[in-house]
This record gives sequence, C-alpha cells and structure tokens, in this order.
Amino acid sequence: MKLGRFAFKNKIFFGVVKENEVIEIDSPFLGSKPKASYLLKDLKILPPCVPSKVIAVGLNYRNHAKELGMPIPEEPIIFLKPPSAVIAHKEKIVLPPESKEVHYEGELAVVIKRPLYRPKNLKEIKDAILGYTCFNDVTARDLQRKDGQWTRSKSFNTFAPIGPFVETDLNPSNLRIQTKVNGEVKQDSFTSELIFDVYYLIDFVSHIMTLFPGDIIATGTPPGVGRLNPGDVVEVSIEGIGTLINEVIAYE
Repeated sequence: MKLGRFAFKNKIFFGVVKENEVIEIDSPFLGSKPKASYLLKDLKILPPCVPSKVIAVGLNYRNHAKELGMPIPEEPIIFLKPPSAVIAHKEKIVLPPESKEVHYEGELAVVIKRPLYRPKNLKEIKDAILGYTCFNDVTARDLQRKDGQWTRSKSFNTFAPIGPFVETDLNPSNLRIQTKVNGEVKQDSFTSELIFDVYYLIDFVSHIMTLFPGDIIATGTPPGVGRLNPGDVVEVSIEGIGTLINEVIAYE
C-alpha cells in the first residue's frame, strides 16, 4: 500500500494512493478509516510524514566509504538533519551561498509507525515500521570537509527531500536504488550492499533515542555522489517505491 500526505485547497490530509486516485484516511499512525476520494492530479504532494527528527547514516555502503577515502565503520555513524530541511517531491533544492560544492546522495529511508525505545526482539522492530520511501541526503561537501563534523553541511533548508510516497508492503533487503541527474544515471546499486541493514539500524538508533511516529531513518548512500548545479533535476528511484524528483536552484 502506498501512503502519502496531500494538500487540497486549505486542507491537509493523509491518503492511500491507488494509481490516479487518492483515498483520504484519518492517519496511518492511528488508523486508516477511508473517507473522501480525490484525483491525484488535483492534489499537491507534501512530504509523506512530519518527523520530529531525521536520523541519517553515513558511510553505510563500502564503496561509498572508499570513494570518500574513509575507513569502513565498525558501527553505524549517525547524524541528525533538522525537520526544517524536509521538502516534498517536486519541490526545489536551494543551493546556499555558503557552499560551492553541494552533492546529491540518493538513499532508502524507513518511516517509523509507533514509539520505539530499546526493542527486545526483531518482531518489535518490524512492528514499528510504517514503510519505506526515497530520500536525498543533500550535502554541502566542502563544508563537511571544512567542519570535520557534519551538522552544518547536512542541515540547510531543502537538504532533505523525501517521497513521493511511503510503501508499506516491501522487503528492504535487496532493492535497486538509482540516482539520476538530468536523466544520466549517477548512482546504481542495491540495498543488499548496505553494511548495516534496516533492522540493525532501527535497533541501533532506538537504543540511543526514542523513535516517534513519522521519524525518518535514512540508511546511507551508495557510491557515485556528485555535484549539483542550478537547473539540474535530480531523481532518486527505488524499486517498489517510485521516484523522488527535485529541481535545483540557486539561493536568491
């Protein structure tokens, strides 16, 4: 089932996407009682969830660590992106004037369904998953190198595109993930290449902080990251989910 979040006139709601139709529901976190029906073309697509936090994972594909000249981590390297960085499918990535080298990073993201802290078993972890979506961990690479830690380089407004929808019925273990810039394939890998898989990451993170409904864990990017320029169109496609598309513009 594909879930999304939409705007129609002055109304914001969650909905189930069925081809060109959207069935309004109360909430995927509290229940899914169907209500009104809309045509997808008549709706504005919003970020599919409203996270209290975005937890991202660095260097989670071996070849990505290699291309950055960094050692393979012995445990997940995590960092936070603020909710203010989140934008939706078809919204614009804005290149900040503080950076001269902004990169795309296509990723699989998992969306949390219910509060989770220190789960006792795999079933508890799986029960806390709402589903999966596409994510672009946009990064000011020059600032990342300059600062040594990653907060500033990862946190600019528009640096967390997510969507377009959340797929609830999906096995995340071996999904093809591609990133294209202006139609040219830049990243092409499979989630089977992750160093730490989705369930391990959820367990690891939830032993540090409570995960709340709508929180996002972005699982890391494969090799092939590169620069974005004004006018570029970047697409993150994941098998079974769909394609997240964002145009790039300069800050004005």
